[in-house]
Amino acid sequence: MTADTPFLSSLVASGHIDKAAIISAAGDSVWAASATFTIKPDELKAIATVLDGNAAAADKAYSEGLHVADEKYVATIISVEDNIAMVRKGKTGLAIAKTKQAIIVGHYGENAQASNARATVEALAKYLRDSGY
Repeated sequence: MTADTPFLSSLVASGHIDKAAIISAAGDSVWAASATFTIKPDELKAIATVLDGNAAAADKAYSEGLHVADEKYVATIISVEDNIAMVRKGKTGLAIAKTKQAIIVGHYGENAQASNARATVEALAKYLRDSGY
């Protein structure tokens, strides 16, 4: 399923995220995604495994990078306790936050600040957690 939702629209409208996806916490499906942001099944699983607290997966993400939407990103922060991962590729990157049932992946462009992208994604994650997701 590749569709836009009010959640994705609000992320992009923030100006801090230029494309995004919401995937299942299990990493087995895409619930919604920006039209230009396609995450492959093996990439979904890798994201979910890293945020599940799998130490080997986190080590691999730090040493080999994390592939998302056919791009290789370098892991800069993986905090299972905070349910957040930050990865970058040059001046762009991803802010990734996990809730009970979902993982939000927000891509930020060259002119955005990583800290603002992280805050935007974390705000949506908090909203979803507070709503039982």
